[in-house]
Amino acid sequence: METQFAQRPDNNYREGIISTQPENNSAVAWCAVFAGAVASAALSLILLLLGTGFGLTLVSPWSSEGISSTSFGVSSIVGITLISVAASALGGYLAGRLRTRWLNTHNDEVYFRDTAHGFLSWAVATLGTAALLTSVISGIMGSGVKAGAAVAGGAATAATSAIASGTAAALASDNSEGDTTLPYLLDTLLRKDPNTAADTSPQQPVTSPDPVDGAPATEPAPAPQANENTTAAENDAAKGELMRIFVHAVATDSLPQNDVEYAGQLVAQVTGTDQQTAEKRVADSFNTLREKLDEAETAALAAADKAREVTAYTSLWLFISLLSGAFIASLMAIYGGRQRDLN
Repeated sequence: METQFAQRPDNNYREGIISTQPENNSAVAWCAVFAGAVASAALSLILLLLGTGFGLTLVSPWSSEGISSTSFGVSSIVGITLISVAASALGGYLAGRLRTRWLNTHNDEVYFRDTAHGFLSWAVATLGTAALLTSVISGIMGSGVKAGAAVAGGAATAATSAIASGTAAALASDNSEGDTTLPYLLDTLLRKDPNTAADTSPQQPVTSPDPVDGAPATEPAPAPQANENTTAAENDAAKGELMRIFVHAVATDSLPQNDVEYAGQLVAQVTGTDQQTAEKRVADSFNTLREKLDEAETAALAAADKAREVTAYTSLWLFISLLSGAFIASLMAIYGGRQRDLN
């Protein structure tokens, strides 16, 4: 059924012919919304690849080449914002330009519907992109949560003890490099002092019968042959016991005097030093271990705090970028809708 009508100044239509429609029809042109969203997502992908390639040409592993990390971060934020604005503008314009003409509708209502179409186009594109990049977003947010938890835990005594215990367990392995491993520290502790004098006590003679006349004769006793396998096994056993003593001391944040004395006995047996010197070496080695643990803990907390700051700034700038995209999409939808109605 067709109806003739005349143009009215307060409505957004011209004199012409329209078809009557049921009043319960939706005012949202979903085809136009999804078309704008698909175009926005595709343009975002293209510009993101272009920006990534351009950004990689600016950085370099060499310290004397490429831009600084601060400049790279600022340029990345600006680039992401521009990509969001450009893609949202295209999506909003298409959503407004491709929607069906609303005849016999007040201008204010037309502006509102155009704005809604642009916003819906931006929302669909954003949700679609987020669905495809769920793992990436989860990784970014997860790192921020873990960093915040580590910083908060570092302020508590119980958490500090847990971190120290974990660090001690890590130092007990041979995976680290340099002199930061507990096995290396124990090897240094069990090194023999080259200035220690060797055992030069006279050998006890032994009596043996004379093969000629049966008279007893004295011969020097043969020097005992050292068993290298037994010595290595004793060293490994002492090293393992010292390791357990040190790890327990780090976990409890104290090295009892009885453990110092017992560890000193083990060190004295292996190195040949006196008990007092061995105990001093044990105490010095434990203090060195605690210093390395404190340095590792401080470095871990500093890295966690840095990651927290980076994640917070990234989230804030992404919010600004997305908010700018929503605004420009709504604005361009109004412009596209007006171009549609004027044709």
